[in-house]
Amino acid sequence: MSKPYIDEPFEQEGTGQKYLIRTFDENLKESELVWHRDLENRNIHVLNGKGWKLQMDDKLPTELKIGKEYYIAKMSYHRLIKGENNLILRIKEI
Repeated sequence: MSKPYIDEPFEQEGTGQKYLIRTFDENLKESELVWHRDLENRNIHVLNGKGWKLQMDDKLPTELKIGKEYYIAKMSYHRLIKGENNLILRIKEI
């Protein structure tokens, strides 16, 4: 896996399909997980991670559950809140 940008807090790889696999290391600093917006709508499927949360703008954080899928609308502010181990996401831009 490789980091696409020097300041991103994750490693990313393609799957050969329309998915990206993104891994957030358990040792990253909480300050690296900043509020941001994405340019595309996304479905996020949680493959691994304990205690990680997704917080959307003006909402309380929601704990991410392994095996569940979450929708993030393009240009909506959101952030991740660090959990206990590596977070691995399968991301499909739609």
